[in-house]
Amino acid sequence: MATRFIFITGGVVSSLGKGIASSALGTLLQARGYKVRLRKLDPYLNVDPGTMSPTQHGEVYVTDDGAETDLDLGHYERFTGVASRQSDNVTSGRIYSSVIAKERRGDYLGATVQVIPHVTDAIKEFIRADLHDEDFCLCEIGGTVGDIESLPFLEAIRQLRNEEGSENCLFIHVTLLPYIKSAGELKTKPTQHSVKELLSVGIQPEILLCRAERPIPEGERKKIALFCNIKPECVIEALDVDTIYNVPVKYHEQGLDEQTVRYFKLPADKEPDLTPWKTIVQRVREPEGEVTIAIVGKYTSLLDSYKSLSEALAHGGIANNVRVNLRWLDSQVFESADTMDNLDGVDGILVPGGFGERGTEGKIRAAQFAREMKVPFFGICFGMQLAVIEAARNLGGLPKATSSEFGASDHAVIGLMTEWIKGNQVEVRKSNGDLGGTMRLGSYPCDLVKGTKVREIYGTDLIHERHRHRYEVNSTYRPQLEKAGLVFCGLSPDGQLPEMVERQDHPWFVGVQFHPELKSKPLDPHPLFLSFIAAAVHKTRLV
Repeated sequence: MATRFIFITGGVVSSLGKGIASSALGTLLQARGYKVRLRKLDPYLNVDPGTMSPTQHGEVYVTDDGAETDLDLGHYERFTGVASRQSDNVTSGRIYSSVIAKERRGDYLGATVQVIPHVTDAIKEFIRADLHDEDFCLCEIGGTVGDIESLPFLEAIRQLRNEEGSENCLFIHVTLLPYIKSAGELKTKPTQHSVKELLSVGIQPEILLCRAERPIPEGERKKIALFCNIKPECVIEALDVDTIYNVPVKYHEQGLDEQTVRYFKLPADKEPDLTPWKTIVQRVREPEGEVTIAIVGKYTSLLDSYKSLSEALAHGGIANNVRVNLRWLDSQVFESADTMDNLDGVDGILVPGGFGERGTEGKIRAAQFAREMKVPFFGICFGMQLAVIEAARNLGGLPKATSSEFGASDHAVIGLMTEWIKGNQVEVRKSNGDLGGTMRLGSYPCDLVKGTKVREIYGTDLIHERHRHRYEVNSTYRPQLEKAGLVFCGLSPDGQLPEMVERQDHPWFVGVQFHPELKSKPLDPHPLFLSFIAAAVHKTRLV
């Protein structure tokens, strides 16, 4: 069958969980035997999130093909297992850039370039692009209905429905039903106004996902249906849950997938098998034990900066049937001499990625603490680089070891690699290039060294992992670093780029140049996180 489109919009307030809702619906459709694709359309003017502050926007999710995208694409992948691509996330910035580039080339033959039709045509072109045999394409529209910047996207999906036919397009709207404690009731008026806002731009939603803290009484459900011109069974209750992995189960119980397939006149009698998700929920609720992992980072003021990381640690906990308690610690705390007691009692230490010099000395001290106290340590990207610097300074006879990211140095054990091989091409970057264009991005191969811990963890000789960084371990210093106890256990196929390090004098000490958290899923935990949490569990049993 031809690809059918489902558009998910949000109203009343932001952060209602459109991304989780889209992911859950995609999961339910998959469980019914359909092939899905999920996309995110973001109204902001940045070309992509790559140069946006993590404390404003959250993490940057990286795809295999090297796209820097919105963090919701991480939810899409974790729930459905469908690998996202560059064609699955677009911003107003990219849309307008492409339109202006066409105008400069003369593609519009001197016509006056306008939002309608030129910008809306570009949005529709993106929505339809790179689709093959998918049964459903779910498109989440970022922002909140009523925002000025989202209007072109709403107009584009309105037009697309006219072009594709109403029988091939479904509009789902996520709203809020606030509970007013003094009145003792849920209020439906914000939802009514939000739907009215949508109607004003020509969009009639067929299904409402109503976020609420309490169950929706039947009277309120019928009232919403009446005022919003939909069937009562299409008013879907979306209550808060104790784990996001229970969302598909709850939405199914509320009939979201049934109403979706009925809208498209598809068979609705087949019951999807949600047993794997119910098993995950049971393990989250009834673990056999618990571990505490310290995350020593610099963006801890906004935990969405490490969304994939926290989820990957949870996946490791699910696989080991333990609860993973996260202790978020600002790395700057450790730059004072008497603050290491913040790490007392933790079962593992993880130093995540980051950019810039702020907080680096604290991360280095955390790596030193983990090495000396034999606490399981996991360094990711920048975290690996700082663990290398720590070893060089304290064990490798290079007390002034540092990274060229922080300025010129005679002992830059971390430096800017200006040339490397990707596939059959040589890629080059310059230190003075645009920040968004000088990183090693996307999936790269890595050869694992036989006899090492990581080779045992992965169970294979060749892996592919996603990267997002500018600087590399300087192989010139490899003899000193190996003397300091670091084992270069993973290398690029040409042997030029150190991708992984470990210590064999430590129960579990691994650093990786890539971001393994981006490929971890609840139904398929990443082997490094599974092993890291297993090591933390082992430590708790030794105490």
